[in-house]
Parts: sequence; structure tokens; C-alpha cells
Amino acid sequence: MPNPLHSFGITADDVTRARQFYEKVFEWRFEPWGPPDFYLIHTGDSKNPGVQGLMHKRREPVSGTGMTGFECSFAVSDIDQISRAVEANGGRIVMPKFHIPTVGTGIYFHDTEGNFVGAMQLAK
Repeated sequence: MPNPLHSFGITADDVTRARQFYEKVFEWRFEPWGPPDFYLIHTGDSKNPGVQGLMHKRREPVSGTGMTGFECSFAVSDIDQISRAVEANGGRIVMPKFHIPTVGTGIYFHDTEGNFVGAMQLAK
């Protein structure tokens, strides 16, 4: 299947409170990774690892315009081609190409309906 869902991100004003919520509700395990208030989420076990999750501090306060849903990123083979396709088809790049060491190179964009979406060309 081309461009599968690779990861999801949960943004939170109170990361500790949100982490405790998901630990209790879904029994997910959280691993500190990177900057403060940033966690990898383990949604499965070694046999069935599930989808990779991330939790981090919200980038902007919720004011009626900030994102309040899960942040999903799709694995793509060519981030530049996807960037061009987003813009050519009515989407808008909202976070230009960025690189995360050992993870890959990504973008965030709004689709034609204003939904916030991520695309990540994974590191090899």
C-alpha cells in the first residue's frame, strides 16, 4: 500500500495530564524522547507493535483556531514530490520541509478542507 499512516501525534497543554489519561484509557506506554515534554507512544507490544505515536506540548494555545485533533503523518518516498502535489492540488504547506535526525524529513500541510496533515520521508 503506498503512503501508509506512519505515526500520529497528540498535542497537549498539560502533557503529564494527557499522558496519564492515555496510559489509563488505552494502556499505552510512554518513553521520553528528545526535548522536554516530548514522548514516543508505544501502542502495542513486541509481537504487534501498533502505530508509532508521539505526544508533545501544543505548539500554540487553543484559541478556537489551533489544532485540537490528533496529528497524523504519512510515510512517503519523496517529500519534495508530495510538497509539489499538495500545492498543485489546492493544499497549503503550513510547516515547510524540516529534518529530524534518525527519523526523516517532513512537512505539514492543510488539505483543501483545512485539515492538518503530516508527510514524512523516513531516514534510511
